[in-house]
Amino acid sequence: MRNLKVMMAYRGTAYHGFQRQENAVGIQNILEEKLSSLTNAPVKINGCSRTDTGVHANEYCFSFETEHRIPCNNIVRGMNSILPDDLAILSCEEATVDFHARYSCKGKEYVYLILNRGSKDPFMSDLALHYPFVLDTELMERVAQDFVGTHDFTSFCGTANQKENSIRTIEYFKIEKNENLVKLIVKGDGFLYNMVRIMVGTLIVINENKLEPDSIPSILAAKDRNLAGKTVPAQGLYLNKVFY
Repeated sequence: MRNLKVMMAYRGTAYHGFQRQENAVGIQNILEEKLSSLTNAPVKINGCSRTDTGVHANEYCFSFETEHRIPCNNIVRGMNSILPDDLAILSCEEATVDFHARYSCKGKEYVYLILNRGSKDPFMSDLALHYPFVLDTELMERVAQDFVGTHDFTSFCGTANQKENSIRTIEYFKIEKNENLVKLIVKGDGFLYNMVRIMVGTLIVINENKLEPDSIPSILAAKDRNLAGKTVPAQGLYLNKVFY
């Protein structure tokens, strides 16, 4: 039995998240169907993360076991020839028997994209949040440093979060601006449900002077979702890198 580590990218617009769905189409449904066809045997994959409806990935890892001897480069070529255009396999390699895309993952980096200009861009409507008002990115990056470190992020997770442990470590939170495109980049050892989207929404609310710039430490300490900012839409969120 071989254990394979596969890296892929996807545009999540048309899918109800990564995870397999019974009454909707998840990316996992498509991958398992195509891999089963390619290897002539049922395939069940393990994904590195559950991404929500509309969320994208520049780099996503999944692993699966197979007895088929098909070379890794043929899996890449074969899958890319039969997958929809919004899903792409980047690489495939042999992994150790104990490798698991989710449980072996040491950290993730997410990117949130904001189109910051007055007019919309019809070519980016599902790829970035359109925000037509002024963003003080220097202020937002300065405030975002209060997320860095190990904290209980209960105040920054959605109601669907079922994890008992809400403590996570954020390694960095950076903001880059290139003309009208603002990129928020955050790396951590793990993320709660909607955590990145709520952190970004809180920074926007602070930018709008609806929360004080020094309010994040007290919001973290309160462990109360109602004190943090809004949950920004999914279309601007990308799983950017996974670390093993």
